[in-house]
This record gives sequence, C-alpha cells and structure tokens, in this order.
Amino acid sequence: MKRWGMVIDLKKCTGCQTCTLACKVYHGLGPGVTRCRVVEQEVGGFPAVERLLISLRCMHCNEPECMKACPTGATKKRSDGIITVDQDECMGCRYCALVCPYQARTFLGIEKRYFSGDDNIWESLRYGEHQVGTVEKCDFCHKRIDEGIAKGLEPGKDPAATPLCVVACIGKALYFGDLNDPGSSVSGLIRERKGFTLKQELNTEPSVYYLPRRR
Repeated sequence: MKRWGMVIDLKKCTGCQTCTLACKVYHGLGPGVTRCRVVEQEVGGFPAVERLLISLRCMHCNEPECMKACPTGATKKRSDGIITVDQDECMGCRYCALVCPYQARTFLGIEKRYFSGDDNIWESLRYGEHQVGTVEKCDFCHKRIDEGIAKGLEPGKDPAATPLCVVACIGKALYFGDLNDPGSSVSGLIRERKGFTLKQELNTEPSVYYLPRRR
C-alpha cells in the first residue's frame, strides 16, 4: 500500500513563498486563507545567528489528532495516507483546528465572494468551490494525484500528478513520493540525509519530512 509523503530540504528553501502563492492561485483561496506557508526562525546565538526558513502545511499524520477530534467524521484518512476534509460533512466547530499541533487548518468564515470573476476567471471558479462555514487545509492536491494516476502518471515524477507546491518550487526544495517504497526518491533522501519530522514527541507520525541544513 502506498503512503504519499513530502520531503522538504531546508538547505535549498530560499523562503521565496512561491509554494504559498502557487497554492493560493491554484485553489482560489480567499484572503487570509493559506494551505502552505513559510515561517522564519532565528537559530543560534550572537554572533553565530542564522535564519532558518521552514515550509509548513498539513503533515498528513499517520495518527492524526484532527480526525480523532472531528465529531462528524468530516476529517478522513485515505488508504494512501492523505488526510482530507469533506466539506459537506464539516459543521465548522473547529475542534480539528484546535487540536492540530501544526496549525495547519483554516476556517472559511468570509461570507462574501472575494473574486468578482472579471479579473481572473480561474481564481473565481476555484474560489466558488469552497464552502463558507467549514474548515480546510492542504490535501496534497489529491485530485491531481488521482487524475494523474488514472492517466498512468507517477506522482512525484510527473508534474501533472504531483502537488502543485512541489512543481512550483523554484529552489527544487520539495520532493514527493511513496514513503512505503524504500526505493523511492523521498525514502532515499530521508535515509541518506537523516530526514526528520516535526514534534516527534507527539507520536503523530507525520508524512512530511525535513532534511537538515547540515549533517
């Protein structure tokens, strides 16, 4: 069974926010709504201080706290490990956002249509797919993955079957593939570069790994 995951190389990430912008445009996300973001953190002490850039999104945990907290079952884990939100079942209670250790969820509370449809038809159409009063997050662009696989494409290798943030990254810092395949590119990077996950003490088993800047 496949388990889709992402690897982010902290050595290559420039903090350009292209992943954030590409995601917003592709999904037609409204103001204040992001599915992936890049945060800056200072590490070290004076005078050896460095700026660390960390690309964050839903971690698609193997043991997702959000799914356990969801009272309606709107949060689901697919057989390939991708965590999704069924907006038809979501009642907007935001329990999932409260328990998420990675602050990866956004509540859609804006009543009015943000895009008029006159300036960017694509964004207007995609924005119309979102349901006000529900919670959403990164879903690894699972529709791209599913449609690509149906066409015989390989996620992580063929752009049309790969999450858009990975395709758009100008620093080539993002990788995508099957974590359960020891021969995949992501598994190899994790093994060779000693990839790690965030907040390991919580035992959520994220599917997003990071490669350290130094060995």
